[in-house]
Amino acid sequence: MRRVAITGMGVISPIGNTIELFQENLLAGVCGIDYITHFDTDDYKVKIAAEVKDFNITDYIDKSEARRMDLFTQYAMAAAEQAVVQSGIAGTLAPERLGVYVGSGIGGMDTFVTTTDKFLNGGPRKVSPLFIPMMISNMAAGNIAIRYKAMGPCLPVVTACATSSHALGEAYRAIRFGYADAIIAGGAEAAINGLAVAGFTNSTALSTRNDPVDSSIPFDARRDGFVIGEGAAIVILEEYEHAKNRGAKIFGEMTGYANTCDAYHITAPHSEAEGAANAIRLALEESGYNKEMKLYYNAHGTSTPLNDKAETVALKKVLGEEDARKVHISSTKSMTGHMLGAAGAVEAIACVVALQTGEIPPTIGYKEPDPDCDLNYTPNKKVKADIDLAISTSLGFGGHNAALVIRKGDR
Repeated sequence: MRRVAITGMGVISPIGNTIELFQENLLAGVCGIDYITHFDTDDYKVKIAAEVKDFNITDYIDKSEARRMDLFTQYAMAAAEQAVVQSGIAGTLAPERLGVYVGSGIGGMDTFVTTTDKFLNGGPRKVSPLFIPMMISNMAAGNIAIRYKAMGPCLPVVTACATSSHALGEAYRAIRFGYADAIIAGGAEAAINGLAVAGFTNSTALSTRNDPVDSSIPFDARRDGFVIGEGAAIVILEEYEHAKNRGAKIFGEMTGYANTCDAYHITAPHSEAEGAANAIRLALEESGYNKEMKLYYNAHGTSTPLNDKAETVALKKVLGEEDARKVHISSTKSMTGHMLGAAGAVEAIACVVALQTGEIPPTIGYKEPDPDCDLNYTPNKKVKADIDLAISTSLGFGGHNAALVIRKGDR
């Protein structure tokens, strides 16, 4: 089977809109959470979110083109442009061998909300002919494919919070089995609006602490829910020999992926973490993991009471109590908030950062240990660690589990 390299990355996030700034703030423990500016929160129990800041789509595409896109697609287009430029992939392979696997957990929620308001107040004539193509969640993938003439496989995955991990994983498999030579892969989300925040709040998923630096606190005993985030992350996955032959810089190598389901509950993780444990185990096995290897685990780590406990259980099931305690763990959602469909891809990039720099990003805001979460979560400050493998896990509503394993790119 063919090897799969990472040759480009792009990010639009609450802690930076370039890879360089994202890495700097990630390792410095910068919090991207603040009070919501996208809408008036006077009537809301939740008043904070991890919003993207200082974003200008015209840095990447023409204004007239941007008007035909929902914000989630704009974020995806910007991150894709960064990744394609960094990789130098354009023009190096036939269009039929280049694919796009970019998903969104929710899609054009802003477009849905604003158009519904126009419809209710003005009737059907007020609904834009662009409503459907702006709203549907495959349009980030479609627009990216059009821009880069990617005529190979195109798959916009939708698995809630696991969306972009599954997008990267399925892209990895497509290249590994020869269906494409390179794929633009990742996810995007832009759902910080009144309707989405009300929905997540009323399902008791969000933190109601309303303290920007003390609400997304994964594995802390005080945690009470996640903080919604937004943005996009795109990775260029490329067949290893193709990348090497064209002289591309290889930032990392994806070596394992697993896709499992809890088949248990629409929102809650399995109480014994069976699905998550299976995903972690299968991905590590595919990567050739052994107990001598030093491991970094980028947790799904949502800061919800059930998730963080379940993930701790899953790691112990797979590695055993003693070896689980040796693993470097962090939840970068403590800084970025939960970027929903973009979370898995941005956390895969965080894994590449850890592998390249030899520094483990912190879990910020950690103050009170939880007896049910008793592993090494890298509290508050980055640590030096020369790791062999990084694994990122994403666990989505509906019981969707994904695990990705990445090695250093220079081995």
